[in-house]
Amino acid sequence: MTSDKQLRGIKLQAVRMKRDADQALNIKEFAVLAGVSYSVAREWFHLPGFPALLGKVFWSDFMLWRRSQSRPKSLPSVNTSENGEAEYKLTPHKASPQWPARAASILAEVH
Repeated sequence: MTSDKQLRGIKLQAVRMKRDADQALNIKEFAVLAGVSYSVAREWFHLPGFPALLGKVFWSDFMLWRRSQSRPKSLPSVNTSENGEAEYKLTPHKASPQWPARAASILAEVH
């Protein structure tokens, strides 16, 4: 159980059931599930690009957002040298402007 006064009435088991049913979570439920304080969750909800809509977030959208935030700024590309050894070169990651951010991140995970 959490020691955060804002989150005392939120039951982890109930929040997990909402997540598993793909239901939207409010800030308090999200904080309990993510294991962060209420104040941290509120800050995240106000970050540009955070997938909250009218004070609710779907866990799957949060996971996509989190992956996009932790993606390296440069992605390695591999070239093979004349002697057959792999040579790694960092190339900047570019999101396709024709796709929304969520669609671009899904496409990036597939490739």
